[in-house]
Amino acid sequence: MNDEHEGQRPEDDAARLGLVVVGEAAALHSADDAALDASERNIRDTVDEMIDEPLTERQEQVVERLASAGGTLTAGLSGALAAQTGRSVDEVLEGAARSVVWQQRLADQRQDERTERDDHAEHGDHAEREDAGGQQRDRRDDDGRDGD
Repeated sequence: MNDEHEGQRPEDDAARLGLVVVGEAAALHSADDAALDASERNIRDTVDEMIDEPLTERQEQVVERLASAGGTLTAGLSGALAAQTGRSVDEVLEGAARSVVWQQRLADQRQDERTERDDHAEHGDHAEREDAGGQQRDRRDDDGRDGD
């Protein structure tokens, strides 16, 4: 992995791809050629930004088609859900996008909790020793002698 992608987590990439798929579904429902073209460009740009090494032409085609197929499935399912629930397709797709963002926030929260636990486990004993030393210092008078 090169330095450019070192800080990226798989959860971040998955969320980003999820939003790209929802965008493709929205473009498909819009039946607007410009929106479809923009969505396809977004798929390519997103994949290009996420990869560590250039894909072969075949790999690139497969990844683009996978994202497009995901968008097609999402479009079909969102249309069916909209018809079933009496909501608009836009509302269903907005809900899907919110769900992706919510999952990403949950992943961030879990990572923060793990980091906090690890930091506490790593520095917990040290912090207690420092505190104990601080209590010792508090018992000394202004001349530095023990107040006991």
